[in-house]
Amino acid sequence: MPKSYALIDCNNFYASCERAFRPELKGRPVVVLSNNDGCIIARSNEAKAVGVPMGSPYYKCRGQLKRHRVEVFSSNYALYGDLSARVMGVLTRFCPGVEIYSIDEAFADLTNMPGGADAFARQLKATVETWTTIPVSIGIGPTKTLAKLANRFAKKHPRCRGVFDLTASPAPDLILKWTEIGDVWGIGPRHAKRLRKLGVNNALDFRDLRRDWVQKKMTVTGLHTLLELRGMPCLGFASGPVSKKTIVSSRSFGRPVTRLEDLLEATAQYMTRAAEKLRRQESVASHVLVFLHTNTFKLGEPQYSNAAPIPLPVATQHTPTLIRAAQSGIERIYKEDYAFKKCGVMLSGLEPKNGRWLNFLDLPPNNRPGDAPLMQTVDACNTRWGRDTLKFGASGNDGTWRMKREMCSPRYTTVWEELLEVMAE
Repeated sequence: MPKSYALIDCNNFYASCERAFRPELKGRPVVVLSNNDGCIIARSNEAKAVGVPMGSPYYKCRGQLKRHRVEVFSSNYALYGDLSARVMGVLTRFCPGVEIYSIDEAFADLTNMPGGADAFARQLKATVETWTTIPVSIGIGPTKTLAKLANRFAKKHPRCRGVFDLTASPAPDLILKWTEIGDVWGIGPRHAKRLRKLGVNNALDFRDLRRDWVQKKMTVTGLHTLLELRGMPCLGFASGPVSKKTIVSSRSFGRPVTRLEDLLEATAQYMTRAAEKLRRQESVASHVLVFLHTNTFKLGEPQYSNAAPIPLPVATQHTPTLIRAAQSGIERIYKEDYAFKKCGVMLSGLEPKNGRWLNFLDLPPNNRPGDAPLMQTVDACNTRWGRDTLKFGASGNDGTWRMKREMCSPRYTTVWEELLEVMAE
């Protein structure tokens, strides 16, 4: 029996999250800004229709947004992450196999579903939207690449009503012909530019290339894309998110930072987030990298950037240990008389918590038995009562360096004080 993969993609996800608790915004243009209210990173269909450009700096298009009465929001990652988890929860409840691909995308295995993949997908779409209010599009194909391609078609063509099954299409080659080569999953801008010069302009042209030529010019990754377009699955299916090889946590500051104390607080805050992600995937880290830099766009100011690697004697997921290591690195590379724009941390050398290599240093006091229960308690409290219910003193309290978010919506689902209130008249 041929495989039947589905790609479920949340439509305009960040904008849809903002509408979830603001029904009066339905039909109105909505945009979401990046960190520090810098650039537009998400647009509703209505915002696209009035010509709001993706990635444009907010200050450049502020007048256009005001003219068209566009509702503008700062990024609210706590809200987006929680609604993403709710969508993925619905998918895992009804689908036999789900692979979470990103915050707003997931693959599902719909092989041998009762009533057929198309009917099941339409019921799944309706359930997700009823339970979470987040609209989704679903593309179905015999491979992941073709499912991704079908999803684009489902999203762009209203007559599909949000679901398109490529395996049941009477003219699949026509769908491939309508797909521009740069829109094929697995073909990046550099390869797309090269292929266009050779007359390969769409997915159909690429599918009909010779296997040996594709493997020679585009390595095994390109060959897998070719075979997937021919209906031969080459990309494995994993249940659940794939563990990361590195974890980075970084933000630009809300204002230029000159004091070492502020940099140390920010570093502790970013490491706290990185350690949470590390424990979530049940890994430990053996290497820490910290970095900082000034604003390179301000040419009239003195510029400085640097990074410091800190190897750990024992791989760990213990937040205080990781904070101490990161702060020691910042102290080494900090210089006075510079206005810093950004700093961050990166965890690498990741390995499974229960399958790591041991050494003679992996004994008390370097590895204390009480560290793991303490971290479990902190994570459990913050999961139940909201982020930073329990926090580490090293990260400070509402520092002025924190990210600028002047138009941020409430964290309706994760903070008790910001729950939606309904007033009876």
